[in-house]
Amino acid sequence: MIYSGKALSVKELPSGIAQLTFDLEGSSVNKFDRQSLEELRQAVEVLQSADVKGVIFASAKPAFIVGADITEFTAMFSQPEEQILAWLVEANKLFTAIEDLPMPTVTAIQGMALGGGFELAVSTDYRVATSDAVVGFPEVKLGILPGFGGTVRLPRLIGADNANQWISSGAQIKADQAFTEGALDAVVEADKLIACAETMIEQCVAGKLDYKAIRKQKTSPLKLQPIELNVAYETAKGMVMSKAGPHYPAPITAVSVMQEAASKDREGALQLEHQGFLKLAKTDVAANLVQMFLNDQYLGGKAKKYIANAQEINKAAVLGAGIMGGGIAYQSALKGTPIIMKDVAQEGLDLGIAEAKKQLQKQVERGKLSTEKMIGVLTTIDPTLLYQGFSEVDIVVEAVVENPDIKKKVLAEVEQQVDANTIIATNTSTISVDDLATALQHPENFCGMHFFNPVPVMPLVEVIRGEKTSEATIATTVAYAKKMGKTPIVVNNCPGFLVNRILFPYFGAFSQLLHDGADFAQIDRAMEKFGWPMGPAYLLDVVGIDTAVHAQKVMAAGFDRMKLDFTSAIDKLFEKKCLGQKTGSGFYRYEADKRGKPKKLPNPDMAEVLASVQAGQQTFSDEEIVNRMMTSMCLETVRCLEDNIVSSAIEADMGLILGIGFPAFRGGALRYIDSLGLDKFCAMANELESLGPMYEVTTELQRKADAGERYYG
Repeated sequence: MIYSGKALSVKELPSGIAQLTFDLEGSSVNKFDRQSLEELRQAVEVLQSADVKGVIFASAKPAFIVGADITEFTAMFSQPEEQILAWLVEANKLFTAIEDLPMPTVTAIQGMALGGGFELAVSTDYRVATSDAVVGFPEVKLGILPGFGGTVRLPRLIGADNANQWISSGAQIKADQAFTEGALDAVVEADKLIACAETMIEQCVAGKLDYKAIRKQKTSPLKLQPIELNVAYETAKGMVMSKAGPHYPAPITAVSVMQEAASKDREGALQLEHQGFLKLAKTDVAANLVQMFLNDQYLGGKAKKYIANAQEINKAAVLGAGIMGGGIAYQSALKGTPIIMKDVAQEGLDLGIAEAKKQLQKQVERGKLSTEKMIGVLTTIDPTLLYQGFSEVDIVVEAVVENPDIKKKVLAEVEQQVDANTIIATNTSTISVDDLATALQHPENFCGMHFFNPVPVMPLVEVIRGEKTSEATIATTVAYAKKMGKTPIVVNNCPGFLVNRILFPYFGAFSQLLHDGADFAQIDRAMEKFGWPMGPAYLLDVVGIDTAVHAQKVMAAGFDRMKLDFTSAIDKLFEKKCLGQKTGSGFYRYEADKRGKPKKLPNPDMAEVLASVQAGQQTFSDEEIVNRMMTSMCLETVRCLEDNIVSSAIEADMGLILGIGFPAFRGGALRYIDSLGLDKFCAMANELESLGPMYEVTTELQRKADAGERYYG
């Protein structure tokens, strides 16, 4: 053994080649934490004087290296720039030492080699991978750029155009594409991986492969003329800005860094990478996106604990077909759980099957499913007008019309058709789970399972715990949601549950602004500039004005502060049967574009609608609009946490991000309050309290503000 540690070891193979194997103790994956980097430094020091033909970098785990240890980022990014720079410089000395080892080097990749893991790979002379390997630099998704030489080495390996696309998108690249574009030198089956790496080194030793020429290429400026460089990078900047937008600076910064570094040697290019990394690491966007990653890990950990106590789900059923039922059936079948889809009308079943077919066809068109696989998935959806087979299902998702009386009737009926241990879950967006449970003989087997529309696209599922719901029911429903590829968040029962409860004060603030004379188009522009994918007027048109009016009544009945003491523009549109996209007009007018998708256009009838609900027009600044809209939403999020609707700030924020598209770069409502400072937020809310009880600061929030506390430590 040449070197042995807790994260990696080095041994000499019978061929005289050294194999450095990553195998981080106590972890299911290899990652570059402080210990791993220090052991790698020690191992490289030993290898610099070792009598071996070459070095193979490999992994004993199913994946190579998944990247840096992101759990260390939050503390690291809070340090002064000098300390972050020192960390970058030391790490890059190590990767440069690997690139300069006095013998040929090959990285043998299986599974994932991402971020720092792939930066190590491109610092070696050659890379060989298994056919199922995935490589790439996802750093921009954390608000940063590669900091271990990725922006320096990748363009010199695969060219400026490919490197711009890889790094600015943060995409995970499959082995075949990586090989075609020059990032991999060979793709082999897993049992031939190390042998292939050994052969490459033997060919280097024999002079058949010129690894020194590869090193010269990677440490020199790009071999492009100034005009070619300008075209490559300026074109990339335009494309990146159009996709990333102004709120995500990492992609455009990465391209700019690579552009400036293109004419530099390795040392000069690395210095520019360091400066780009520092610039991004100290931004709120990076802090929030890193926290988002940690939040996702937290949710995954909680789900895993639930799943450990779950019953097995081998077959499911959905009551109520149509678009929603078809979407649920599609998602269940796609992820491997056969499902019965029942409706009371053949038209409903036809619509549900059509929706499932449409979604499956999209998968085929994108190359993610073969036609044979599509047919196989479709055959696991069993449409029926009867209850045959329900005695064999493990879970039933009720997704009939949003009417408590109809739901109760259907729930009582289906309970008589299933096994005593079958879980029944209601897909309701607002109706009390405890109220619906009164129709059942076994309320302990009942909970809410709120899918967001469109089901195939929206990642969130709210799993709603009723007063009598058993923990086994919650655990199994969480497991089913995860099996469907969704992110479940367990919430306690209340009107609107978590996401809709928070959304309706936001809509209430919108209605109040319109009542006070604001322009709805300006509100939309202001909120989209803030970072929302669509403003509140456009969102209401997409959701459906009728749906909003129904939900508003439920929320107002549950919470006095959500009652409006005036007739709103939403009410007027509902009276006129202008229900949004579904009727072709709402706040905006809609016409089908060439692809058949609704195109948003001005609605000339809105002037009359607004005149009927406004005493007069009033000018608001964008800042005033944002403050009024966000304060009401954030305060309701605070109340949900204080009322124990969710058990953590992370779950509250992730519910908003995954459920209604809260701007991810802002981290969620509670994270947004933290970014302003609780004292400043409370002061802002107090200035607005004359608008009504939605703007009242809670006693606990004021206490936290006075104590200098935060929602995130």
